Amino acid sequence: MNKKIIDHHMHTNYSPDADPKATMELYIQSAKEKGIDGVMFTDHVDFDFPSDLFDEMIDYHQYLEEVKRVSKKENFKVFMGVEIGYQPHLNQRMTDFLKSHPFDFVICSIHVGDGLDFYNGDFFQGKTQKEAYLRYYEIVLDAVRSYDDYDVFGHIDYIIRYGGYKDRSYLFSDYSHIIDEILKTIIKKGKGIEINTSGLRYGLGVLHPGIDLLKRYKELGGKIITFGSDTHKIKDYYAGFEEAKKMLIEAGFEYITVFKDRKPEFVKI
Repeated sequence: MNKKIIDHHMHTNYSPDADPKATMELYIQSAKEKGIDGVMFTDHVDFDFPSDLFDEMIDYHQYLEEVKRVSKKENFKVFMGVEIGYQPHLNQRMTDFLKSHPFDFVICSIHVGDGLDFYNGDFFQGKTQKEAYLRYYEIVLDAVRSYDDYDVFGHIDYIIRYGGYKDRSYLFSDYSHIIDEILKTIIKKGKGIEINTSGLRYGLGVLHPGIDLLKRYKELGGKIITFGSDTHKIKDYYAGFEEAKKMLIEAGFEYITVFKDRKPEFVKI
């Protein structure tokens, strides 16, 4: 694996759902052991979350000082990213927040749909599986049409993580009409998507997204792609990247993207 390919989706102990032992220093030590050039921390910011999980927000002024401190202490490149949770009534609040701090990279993700949590199952109540998945993609389409202050859209088929269904997979063809609109909008606006490897750890047996969606992104002219483990624990850092690389090549891509100062650089895989 090219040492310039940095994990662009990782959570430290600053994220309330991460392992308390997942410190910046330990991630850096792991990156050094793996021979990787740098680390990109993307801790959670989810305003107005339906549970109290994200009530206590990260102080990013203090966070930036910690990034500087550990970078100097470890003599290692540390980039400050963020994963921001989109909800339609938060557009201005998210933009104001992002402008207030010197982020290198921004992931836009959907963790809440229609004010309802996916994780605890509220979103799925009263819906068939197909209705729930379709509504999720409608929310994603609204997000990419109405919001621009991000670099990559996170785990674009995130909905398959939850719902309690015996089989959480889906046929791409069942939703291809709306996924096409999502991808066309992302590409037109100069944004990208990620290959999120966490589906392997969640027992789904697939990456986020699957090969059909990734091939379609390529067919439509998509170029910007990052790799992200979505790790919340040190042991999962950089996990699944060989599988991600194989799928990227199968889809016809030759380059992966890395970010600094919100600007993409294309790296040969």
